[in-house]
Parts: sequence; structure tokens; C-alpha cells
Amino acid sequence: MADGSNKAVLKVAIIGSGFGGLGMAYSLKQSGIEHFAIFEKAQDLGGTWRENTYPGCGCDVPSHFYSYSFEPHYPWAWRYARQGEILAYQHHVAKKYDLERHVRYGMEATAMAFDEARGLWTVSFADGSTVEAESVVSAVGQLHQPAYPDIPGRERFAGKTFHSSHWDHDYDLNGKTVAVIGTGASAVQFVPEIARQVGRMHLFQRSPGWTFPKVEKQFSRFERWLLDTVPFVHDLDRLRIFLICELLAAAYNGNRPLAWLVTSISKLQAWWQVRDPALRAKLRPDFPIGCKRILLTNAWLPALAQPNVEVVDDAISEITESGVRTADGRLREVDAIIYGTGFKATQFLTPMRVRGLGGKDLHQVWNHGAEAYYGMAVSGFPNFYMLYGPNTNVGSGSIIYMLERQQRYVARLLKAREAHGWDWLDVRAEAQAAYAAEMQRRSEGTTYSGDCQSWYKTADGRNTNNWVGSMTEFSRRLRQPVLEDYRGVTRPVAVPKAA
Repeated sequence: MADGSNKAVLKVAIIGSGFGGLGMAYSLKQSGIEHFAIFEKAQDLGGTWRENTYPGCGCDVPSHFYSYSFEPHYPWAWRYARQGEILAYQHHVAKKYDLERHVRYGMEATAMAFDEARGLWTVSFADGSTVEAESVVSAVGQLHQPAYPDIPGRERFAGKTFHSSHWDHDYDLNGKTVAVIGTGASAVQFVPEIARQVGRMHLFQRSPGWTFPKVEKQFSRFERWLLDTVPFVHDLDRLRIFLICELLAAAYNGNRPLAWLVTSISKLQAWWQVRDPALRAKLRPDFPIGCKRILLTNAWLPALAQPNVEVVDDAISEITESGVRTADGRLREVDAIIYGTGFKATQFLTPMRVRGLGGKDLHQVWNHGAEAYYGMAVSGFPNFYMLYGPNTNVGSGSIIYMLERQQRYVARLLKAREAHGWDWLDVRAEAQAAYAAEMQRRSEGTTYSGDCQSWYKTADGRNTNNWVGSMTEFSRRLRQPVLEDYRGVTRPVAVPKAA
């Protein structure tokens, strides 16, 4: 194996300190692996929950399930946690399990390359420094690179512009005329918050989304006492949420009666909250529920029905110095433009460059869409693993549940490599291809294959983001690594020539 006597060589380099990186660190420590580091580009941990601070930012998975299984009994204030509370939970976990001492802040990974002769990865950072590690785990996630629409004249606008993930809290929106471009999950949270402040809002909608009621509330003093005093009640609630998520996943994965039920509830919510038939028709999707991320909200539709909000479904033709022009020629002059256009979710690992055996470039390998064995390993890139990689997102459920199964799997794979004396493990191309083919074949029977534009899919309609199945199935399949699907390599030991 790689020379473990060299203290400069890490056992594992983890990129990113969000839920993926922190959970990976916990799994390594549980496996007895201590010589690792977490490299974080910012000066604080937290990932997407550090980055996104827009008004109304929170989670659409209930708190009791949007938490680690090894640290479930946290005194959440809200049934659906807000951004600041989730970030505080991450700090709590890092402190309690002694993870933060492994974090190296201000270290933005830009590239990594595998040295076949030495069996080591070299990770390069923006400041020019490098580190070497036997294995690399990318925990950068899917939702960290803001996506901007390709609209002519976008750079010409003379007013204020910003993306929801880079919210400008110093800009006063009170009384302003604002254009919001995008109607995804982030916009659904911030639009109701700022609609009360702005003088006029023009919401530019490319396509509407299905909504679903959100039972959002703050825990009462009695509920908080009960959950803290009788942890079993907390565990039962976590199980309840898990089972509901699995039921919704079945609706997305081809169960027509369940899909009809979920769709009917969504339609009823729209009828109840939007009484204007013309506006309701404008907000009605023409694709199956689940094709795009479902919008869990009680506030979105009422906000769009306010008199100071205009929903514009005409295509944008250009952005001028003073506003947004639509295809019908009308120019809407605004003071500010806010982009709620999500993230480059299908561009995994961007902007890092990853080179494997023979200098193979991972982005070139993924030129026609990302794929990986269980979303974690790519053939030709030994000892390199991803968390929240291709086909591991869930249309219904908690990504933390999925991450924990991957983290446990990677830790067990690292221990198996060590036990067998292999320098590296490389997933076999045929195992990766079989898994990728299964994902695409099974996607055809799900709502993800519907005719909609979604961050789940590439431009040609290939599902590269979502797991197709239940969380239970994913957990079962990742219980133990199938070593036959990997190629274990031991480098020959050089024998000194006789004098």
C-alpha cells in the first residue's frame, strides 16, 4: 500500500464540510481511521446551509428526518428547520464528535490527479498548495454552483442584480420594483417573504411547478418537553416521516394510484389558494407531478395572488439597461433583478478538474452526462469517491439518509482495501455500465422521465441526478461493498539491484 509512514500523506482527503463531509468524517472515525482532513473553501463549515441565507431559507424535509441517525435527538425549534438552525446543528455535530479539528478552512480544491506509480492522489488548491492522500472523497454536493439563465443582455442591466444563493442583505427592497426570474424551490421560499416589502414584483415563470401543503409550525413548549423527556416519541416521529417519504417516492416511481392521489391534493390546494381562474390556469403544470421537484409550501400561491405581484409566463427575449423585455415586445422596467434559477446540478464536481489513470479527465468522460457506480465510484479513477453523486438525489426523502449509507459504504471499502493489502481499488467498467443502464431503464417508468425541464436531467433528457427506487432499497444495496465489482491493485515492490 501507499507509504503510511509519511505523515504528510493523508489516508483520506475529504473535499467539503457540509452534511456530506461531516458525516464522512464521523464514519471514518467510527472505522478507526483518524489520519484524514476536511478541506473547506470558506471560513466556516456548513456547505449549502452556510451559502444560502436568502429570506425564508429553510428545509422542505421535516427536522426529525433531516438529521444524522447518530445524532437524531436535537432540540429543533421548528418542524421544518430554518437555515440558521440547520447551520447550528452542523456546528453542534462537529463539536460533539470532535470533527472540526480535522477541517482546514480557506482551502478551495481546484484539481486532483492520481499518480499511478505511487498510488496517491495529489489535490491542488487555489492558493497554490497541494496535499497527497491515498484516497479522496468529494463531498461538494450538487447544489453549490449557481446557475444563471442564458438571456441576451443580462450583463447590461444597470440596476441591482444578485442570485438567491448570494443574497445581498444590504440592498433595501422596500418599495422597489423587482423582477424575479425563476420559480424553483428557492424562489418559492423567498418570494412570499419579499412580496410584502416590494412595491411591485414581476415574476418571470418558464414553467410552473406542482405544490403540496406544508404542515409548518413551531414546536410548542409541551411538545418540546415531551420530545426531550421521552426520546422514543422523537424516534417514532422520525419513523413516521420516513414512511411518508417512502410512500411519496412510490408515487414518483410508477405507482399510478398514489400519483393520482398526490396530484389531486396539489390541485385542491391550488383551487383553494388561487381563486382567480386565469391565474390558476397560468400556474397549472402540464407535466406529471414529481417530474420537477415538488414545491412544499403554504405561502407560494397566496403570494402570487397578491395585487402587487404579476406572474409573467411570456418568454424573456432580452434584458436591457432598465428592465426585462418579453417576446411580445413589452419592457418591464425594474430597480432590481433577482435570479431564483437554482444550481448547475448536473455539472458534478465543477469547477474542479479530476484526472485519473493515464491522465483521463473526468469531465471529458462525463461529456454526455455524469454516471457513477452507486453515485460514488467511476472506472479509471481509483480510490476516488463521491457523496451525493449521480443518481443519488431523492425526489422524496432525506438526502442525509442517502449520504449516511454512502459514508458507511466508503468507510467499509477503505477498510477492505487495507485488509487485502491493495494500493488501490478501481470499480470495474462493466459494473459501472450495468448500474448506469439500470438507472436509465428504470427512469423510463417514473415521473422523472416526464416532459419537463428539470435540474434532475441533462439537456437531452437523461436522468443523471435522481435515485430511482426507495430509500430502503438503496440502504439494502449499500449494506456491504461487493468487492467483485472492483479491481484491487497492488504495486510491485522495487527490488534493489545487486552491486
